[in-house]
Amino acid sequence: MTFSKTLASATALGCAAFPFGAVAQDVTLDLWTIDDPGEYHYVMADEFMEANPDVKINVRTVQFEDMVNDLARGIAANDAPDITYIDNPEVALFASRGLLLDLKPYIEASDVVNEADIFPGPLSSVSYDGGIYGIPRGANTIALYYNADMYRDAGLDPDDPPQTWDELYEAAKVLTKPEDNVYGIAFSAVGTEEGTFQFLPWLQMTGGDYDNVDTEGGAEALTLWKMLIDEKLASPDTLIRGQWDSTGTFNAGSAAMSISGPWELPRMSQEADFDFRAALLPIPEEGAERASALGEGDNVILANSDNPDEAFKFIEFLYANMDRVWNEFGYLPASDVEVVDPAYPEIYAVFEESMKYARNRGPHPEWPKISKAIQTAIQYSLTGQASPEDALATAQSQIDRVLGK
Repeated sequence: MTFSKTLASATALGCAAFPFGAVAQDVTLDLWTIDDPGEYHYVMADEFMEANPDVKINVRTVQFEDMVNDLARGIAANDAPDITYIDNPEVALFASRGLLLDLKPYIEASDVVNEADIFPGPLSSVSYDGGIYGIPRGANTIALYYNADMYRDAGLDPDDPPQTWDELYEAAKVLTKPEDNVYGIAFSAVGTEEGTFQFLPWLQMTGGDYDNVDTEGGAEALTLWKMLIDEKLASPDTLIRGQWDSTGTFNAGSAAMSISGPWELPRMSQEADFDFRAALLPIPEEGAERASALGEGDNVILANSDNPDEAFKFIEFLYANMDRVWNEFGYLPASDVEVVDPAYPEIYAVFEESMKYARNRGPHPEWPKISKAIQTAIQYSLTGQASPEDALATAQSQIDRVLGK
């Protein structure tokens, strides 16, 4: 069964209404997450259960790329969790079909969650048609990591990282050392949501966006990406490798720069035995607009949960611990909280600044179709199956059909 048919079937099941405020005793909640044991949702669920022994939380790991389809199948089979993580552009998809619980009444009655304290970008990712369908568990964006030791060895100033696309290209050329199996830069152009996530800021810096991809600036961005790969300044694996694996090459000393996010810092601190730093994404030219990607996901409650009150109580608990997400889990806070003594203060400052320019993917109820068109354009262009201009023109026609233009 296709995803669209599965989701349509799930929608047809209808969504029961639940009384607000009645908390049952000795309940079990099912939680789906992209985390592995020892990571955010597992840690927080254990802490919550210790403080609330009348609630048991069963945590299940679902691969990031499988979450949407697995949720659709689970809802259709009446086997969905109470709470799940959803990538921020997918919230509108599920909310538009009535599959998520509108949390606005809960938030308005909450002494813990304050809508006004949630940053505008993360809040917009969970807002749909007047409702609020999730609580951001944190936020992230992307920046340029670089190996300051390799900069020094190559005669580059580690206190002056690339500011423009041209400077990034020139630095990648200087830093590439084929004899040492070192590429100048690592990034992800994989044909999944991660590829879209990494490409959109480059497009947005030139005035385009998810609904306006057929632009001169978009073609320039893809041309730069293709040059980096064709000239072996970036690995050919860039086309098939996600952000986690591409940053792994940076940690291993096989790439001098890497475009990725703060979620990498916990393992980077363990794997990278060199002076690593971060800088804002380079802009097309001096004076150009800045952009970065708004990432991380949201904690949502399924509309057919049997225990929505207990589920929201757990989400309140997560929100109340927002000040911990940077130091312990590698996310930026999604609300106005103080991070006391942040780890990697210089890098924290870079990502905090980058969040000012972070933009949503969408949101749009048909985001997967829009993202797929962008992913395909990236892949066709970088593999030489189409010019950047033709690839983006094809993507634009597909996106226009989705948007009803």
